[in-house]
This record gives sequence, structure tokens and C-alpha cells, in this order.
Amino acid sequence: MLISTFADLDRGDINELAAAVKKAKKPDLLLIAGDVAFMGDSDQTKKYTEMLKIIEDAKWTCPIVAVFGNHESGEPNETEIINKFKDKIHFLRDQSLKLTIKGKTIGIVGSIGVLDSTTLWESDGIVGVFDQFGSSIEKLNKLLKSLDTDIKILLTHYAPTYKTLEGEPEELLEVMGSEVMERILKRTKPDFAIHGHAHHGIPLAFVDKIPVINAAFPVNHKIIELDPDNLPKP
Repeated sequence: MLISTFADLDRGDINELAAAVKKAKKPDLLLIAGDVAFMGDSDQTKKYTEMLKIIEDAKWTCPIVAVFGNHESGEPNETEIINKFKDKIHFLRDQSLKLTIKGKTIGIVGSIGVLDSTTLWESDGIVGVFDQFGSSIEKLNKLLKSLDTDIKILLTHYAPTYKTLEGEPEELLEVMGSEVMERILKRTKPDFAIHGHAHHGIPLAFVDKIPVINAAFPVNHKIIELDPDNLPKP
């Protein structure tokens, strides 16, 4: 089985994604960790339309599961995007989804994620997020604990650890991810976690033995490909 993932096309050239897709193998599942669009886009659905055309032109027919990033989160953006693309993309907002692919059950918990401090985007009224004291962290814990599947994945936009934020300004770590979420990873033991948001972070780190993948396109400039039977090891 091949699981592919990317995030953060928000300020990138859509042609770079097209080139990356051409180099990638056809996946059995595609996971998108937020910020396909940019908050400054007059029509955020246009970026999704362009992205889907690239995927369809490549004849990728696999399920697509996505979460929203900080640039596209909040109303009315989310509702508009979901309504237009709900037949092609499973959008998760503090929700779980179970799929069966090649005889294996896959459980995905998806969310914008958790921050250890209130983010400046929230204070500007652009996006609503949860800090470590919000209900989201407990909800993610319950969702992950309730999954009884062969493969269990956490998909968020914000990083569920500071370890993949290496290279980002230290003073911004609390508004880019959550060190507190490491406890949830250790407790619920997903097979791996995927996030975006960290344009200057590193591609991979580990919480205990759990791989945490930063799928942000500005970091990788390619589609990340994962084999659940042969995951990275510390």
C-alpha cells in the first residue's frame, strides 16, 4: 500500500505541484494536511479546483482525505470548500474516518490541530483554533483511542510536536504546534502522524518510535510517499 501526502500550497506555484505529481507513483490514499489555498485568495475554491485537475490528469483515483489549514479555516471558507468538493474529498474537522484499502482497515483522525498558545491569526479574527486548554486536544485523544483499525493515522495542520519545527523561530513554536500533543501520541500510539504549516521545519522526527511527518511543500518540494509496512524508524 502506498500513502501519499502534502500540505501548504498556499503561497506556492501550482505548476510545482503538477511537476511533483508527475514524478510520484499512483497512491492508494492521498492525505492533505491543509493550506491548499491562501487567506488572500479571492476565491479559495479555485486553488482546490486546480489541485484536483492535476490529480485527475495523473489518473489518481484513490480516496482523498484533507484537513483545513490556518489560511483557509473558518466560515464561510470551510463550508464553501466542503460543499463544492465533498464528492471528491473527505474533509475532517475534529473527526475520524475509516477506510478499507487492499484488505486493510485504515483509521484517520483529522483536525486543524492544537496549539500550545493562542495564535496571532486567531487574535486577528481570521481563524478559530484551540489551545492546550480547549476541547480539541481531549477530542483528538478520544477519537484516536476509539479507532480499532489495522493502521491508525493522525492528520493535522499544526504540528503535534515541536520536534519537526526545528529551523522555525523558537519564539513561534507555541503558535505552530503543540508539545502537549506528544502525550496524546504516546498514549494512543498512532502508526504515524502527518502535519503541515512548518515551512522552515524539518521533514521527519519521532515521538518515541512514532514517525511524525512534516508534509509542507516548501520543506519537501515533492509528494511524500509512505509505505505503512515499511515506515521510517528512529
